[in-house]
Amino acid sequence: MANLFRICLLLCATGGLCLRNTFQLVPLYAPVLQGSDVQFNATVQGKWDFVTWNVGGNLILVVPATINETSSGQFSATHSSVGDTSRVEFKIHNTTHNQTGDVICFVQGPYGSKTATLQVQDRGDVNIMEGNVTVEQGQQVELQCVTTAWFPAPNVTWNLNGQPVNSSLYNTTDEPIGDYFNSTSVLKFQAASNTKVECLAIIPAIKENPQSSTVHVVVVPKPPDWTVLIALVCSFGGFALLVLLILGIIFCIKRRKKKQTNYQDEMRKVRTHSQLSGTGPAGQRQGQVNSGYVNDNQVTSTSVPPSEIADSGFFQANGSNIVEMPNGNSNHAEIDYNHANHILEHPGVKKHRHATVV
Repeated sequence: MANLFRICLLLCATGGLCLRNTFQLVPLYAPVLQGSDVQFNATVQGKWDFVTWNVGGNLILVVPATINETSSGQFSATHSSVGDTSRVEFKIHNTTHNQTGDVICFVQGPYGSKTATLQVQDRGDVNIMEGNVTVEQGQQVELQCVTTAWFPAPNVTWNLNGQPVNSSLYNTTDEPIGDYFNSTSVLKFQAASNTKVECLAIIPAIKENPQSSTVHVVVVPKPPDWTVLIALVCSFGGFALLVLLILGIIFCIKRRKKKQTNYQDEMRKVRTHSQLSGTGPAGQRQGQVNSGYVNDNQVTSTSVPPSEIADSGFFQANGSNIVEMPNGNSNHAEIDYNHANHILEHPGVKKHRHATVV
């Protein structure tokens, strides 16, 4: 036994059995889009007789060491050698969903097998529903990005002007529809300036080239807020109207008081004038009784001869053309005698009294 152990160590040290019994398989995880090609590489150290490939639990292809190229349907393999190292390339053309699963490479001999994972994915559509929008500066913008018919569910992210958006600004939900997934992502942000907005849907098969939808947010200046100005104008206007109303009331009260004062002054003047002019309390001027007036039906006094009394109610002095009013208070009351005599000589003419008072 000791001699056998020494022989094994010697073989390993000289590049013998220990190095020859290894191989590598890459990649161990292969996400690809449905309909595309995928390749797995097996590197074998040492000699081998054949390599087998198993996809989805089925033996697909056997690659002999003596043949450089092997194919069967949508599967093919080639191998090349450099020294004692061989490279076997296994390809699957036009991949389909039912090929998703394990890919097993087995190297005949002491090498054993290694397993990789194949995932066939589907890229659907992505669209920002609102399209290009125009908003006022400082206004909150809400955009909705919808992805449809993806497998697996995509990772949705947003960019603003080429810069990634913090995940706290958007929310994404996934919904399975049969073998596929739909997603809805809602982004909210404050519009400060014109912005290029991108919604990106990412799955491992297109990690380096995600599918995206792009819109532009056009920001216009915010119109002036007239609310405060209108409120101030209304306040000052209301205050001015109140002041004018108060001044108007004060003016009316003063004018009314002035009219009352003028009226009282006029009444005092009227009373004073009445007192000075002899007007009685009833507003009638006090005068003297005209004792010279004689009613037509009045019976004259026996002390005055009838011949001396005229029809007009006046008496005539002898030898005078002036008719004097008996008991008259006027100092110079005279009546044109000729006119009075004319009236007396024509009894058919209606009597008229004419007096001239000087």
